[in-house]
Amino acid sequence: QVQLVESGGGLVQAGGSLRLSCAASGSIRIINAMGWYRQAPGKQRELVAGITNGGDTNYADSVEGRFTISRDNPKNTVYLQMNSLNPEGTAVYYCNAMISRTGELFPRDYWGQGTQVTVSS
Repeated sequence: QVQLVESGGGLVQAGGSLRLSCAASGSIRIINAMGWYRQAPGKQRELVAGITNGGDTNYADSVEGRFTISRDNPKNTVYLQMNSLNPEGTAVYYCNAMISRTGELFPRDYWGQGTQVTVSS
């Protein structure tokens, strides 16, 4: 079994910061890309930021310059530092990872349970 467990969500005022963490655990052989998605009420889930196991990153235009994704490979953990938050950032944030389990050749798509981020104006 593989699990992704997120932490760090909460309530913050506009202009504030939050840091999300997501730790992968279980029978992991290798983790490829990791990322953060979010889903606001009534909207589709969207990619916020992604990072390869080599450290290459990409961001949604709406968060470029304000959010930073990083990862700690030995800890199987990915982070999302969110600065200058605005009310449009209110959403459930989900961690995603492409993981090959021990004994498997090809990666599968895994998701965390989601963590709520609420930005008040």
